[in-house]
Amino acid sequence: MNTPQERNATARDRAFDAIRNLAVEPTSRVSYRSDGRVLVVGIDEDMALAAARGLQGDLMPSVLLTSNGESREVDGISVLYSNGREPLIEGHLGSFRVTVQVGGRTANVATLMHSGQDAFDLVLDLGLAPLITAEWPPLGYFAPAFGDPEAFDQALESLRELRGEFEKPKFFEYDPGICAHSRSGIQGCTRCIDACPAVAIRSLGETIEVQPELCQGGGICATVCPTGAITYAYPRPADLILRVQTLLGQYREHGGEDPVLLFFDDESGAEPLERMEPLPGEVLAIEVDELGSVGLDVLLSSLAAGAREVLLLDTPALPAKVRRNLQEQLGHARAILQALGYPRQALRLAQAGAGWTRGTEPMPVIEPARVNGSGGKRSTLYAALDHLHAEAPAPQSEIALQTGAPFGAIRVDLNACTLCMACAAVCPAQAVSTPGDTPRLDFTEARCVQCGICERSCPEQAISLSPRLLTDRLQRDRSRVLHEEEPFACVACGKPFATRSMIDQILHRLDGHPMFQDEAARRRLMMCEDCRVIDMFQAGQGGPGGTV
Repeated sequence: MNTPQERNATARDRAFDAIRNLAVEPTSRVSYRSDGRVLVVGIDEDMALAAARGLQGDLMPSVLLTSNGESREVDGISVLYSNGREPLIEGHLGSFRVTVQVGGRTANVATLMHSGQDAFDLVLDLGLAPLITAEWPPLGYFAPAFGDPEAFDQALESLRELRGEFEKPKFFEYDPGICAHSRSGIQGCTRCIDACPAVAIRSLGETIEVQPELCQGGGICATVCPTGAITYAYPRPADLILRVQTLLGQYREHGGEDPVLLFFDDESGAEPLERMEPLPGEVLAIEVDELGSVGLDVLLSSLAAGAREVLLLDTPALPAKVRRNLQEQLGHARAILQALGYPRQALRLAQAGAGWTRGTEPMPVIEPARVNGSGGKRSTLYAALDHLHAEAPAPQSEIALQTGAPFGAIRVDLNACTLCMACAAVCPAQAVSTPGDTPRLDFTEARCVQCGICERSCPEQAISLSPRLLTDRLQRDRSRVLHEEEPFACVACGKPFATRSMIDQILHRLDGHPMFQDEAARRRLMMCEDCRVIDMFQAGQGGPGGTV
């Protein structure tokens, strides 16, 4: 008879066979073209020229030296000196724009070299410190550590291969309609911008832009996005969730027990994973393009599908920004698990190279559920949470979360709020709303992503955020009244147009103002817009104190 480990290993093999041909929805492609124009940037002339000579034949090198000297041509290589001015490098494979300040003006290095072009295809940075500091520099940019001959040789070898046409998947999709970045000039969520290790995301005011040529598919932008405005496109979360659910289902069907999911990065995690093998039979190692793409929706759906533990394989190659944001996301998920009576350690980062160790606190055995991942990020998250709550050892109606969590309520100071409705006008998720002309503020907690735009837009500073999770789906989805007042009627025509508190606030603020000292001017403040205009013209004024 087979041992439990052998049965689990057999079940694992059959489960992976069952998902081998699962379809993954394709995505579009991003194209690059390199004609081999490479700029070598450095401070040491001998080193830079040696690199340029080593690239001749395969590529067309030029040299920019930040030291002092006279520009010239050496062995057919154009050499330009910036005389201490540090260049600015922007762009990507096939289109690097390099500029320096000359005489108080920005000069294009390619133009100064009379290259007939305005950009370079490739850059080899041999300075003491990289000029591009992104954790993931753009494709086509190489900055080997100064004084490291092995890294130098590897950079030259990689550069020689980058001539021709290339393409990669477009890793993301963006829906500006549900983006919580900004509204009416009020800044809200910047999570994706702050998290991107490739610095490929920038603000465009009301929305953001992901530059596809700079994006390298880290996926952490989609993981931290609270609304699902950015989604990982290859594979899509729905595809990955289906893959996980099918894998776990097949594993159980073939007699496997106590499954542990281990997500690993296909590039940086494959080698460390091999050193950890042979893994126990219950460990199902799932390859993903980037570890940062495994978000809360995938993690919680995996637990809802019956995984006893879900681990993310951390390696030295994981960018610090990605690791920090993954830890934050895990922190939110673990707080929810703990509140429901589940073990926090069921979700964790596993350190590569530490050897395989089974967690001491796995999830209890629960009835597995198949969560539909195609309904959007929030819908998927709530479906997984609802199932975990239904199976929870210690169900809670409300779970307190740390600041930064993508769930929560807002609190309104009723003494300060004038129902100006500025918050409802700017809420990107329509969590705060007003029913028509009624002076009432409604709130739907399931929609709130805690972006803070309402808080910052409130002129009375009457709003504060309250991160938490309501586990009752009906209560979470129900619209409730935050504040309501009787409408204030125009003193001239009787039409409701404001609230009593708003009018009182205006009168208080203008108390003592020289233009509103007479009774007629103050009474005009209590009129609707139409009556106010009529009253001013009947009085022969174009406004308080003015003549028509």
